[in-house]
Amino acid sequence: MSSLLLTDLNPGDCARVLGYSEESDYSQKLMRLGLIPGTQLEVKRFAPLGDPMEIRFRGFSLTLRPGEASCLRLEKL
Repeated sequence: MSSLLLTDLNPGDCARVLGYSEESDYSQKLMRLGLIPGTQLEVKRFAPLGDPMEIRFRGFSLTLRPGEASCLRLEKL
């Protein structure tokens, strides 16, 4: 199964974090926020122009820019 990006998902879709395509300061920040491999998330909504987007995981919501989080690899559930 191939990995997906956040931009491949639609509001209401659920996914699981597979890992990261690269080691960067931003990927480290996302991991510290709890987006570690195995974490399940739900895409809640996109801003009117598609950026930023809101995801929900581990009981809280996080708004982030899909372009910045492009290192995040996901599996659709």
